[in-house]
Amino acid sequence: MAYTIALGGDHAGYTYKKEIIAYLEAQGHTIIDCGPFSDASVDYPDFSHPVATAVETGKATFGILICGSGNGVCMTANKHQHIRAGLCWTPEIAMLTRQHNNANVLCLPARFIPIEEAIACVKMFIETPFEGGRHEGRVNKIACA
Repeated sequence: MAYTIALGGDHAGYTYKKEIIAYLEAQGHTIIDCGPFSDASVDYPDFSHPVATAVETGKATFGILICGSGNGVCMTANKHQHIRAGLCWTPEIAMLTRQHNNANVLCLPARFIPIEEAIACVKMFIETPFEGGRHEGRVNKIACA
């Protein structure tokens, strides 16, 4: 199934973002590139908020955020009421964050995993459905509103 996926991050994630976009486009997905558009130093919230907003408003099915540790983009995205962003560094964690947490934004730590592992996380995240069942009630308790 092809999805619309919003991507963003910071300068540390710029190279990975380009490679992940190429991978996703080759798989037939539609991309919303929220930046950055070079490896010049930038502030990750300036690119994380547009990704989260795209997912929140339904313009994108999923978001992918990439920075050095993955933490800054994850914290920023999770400030949005309807975002469930998960920091993943292995495909297994990416699978579980979808299966058990119904995550809609994948956050990746570019300085700590090779690009091949990042792409494997992306693949697993997109292909794994939410399991529902016993997890549904827990996920429904995440929002603060």
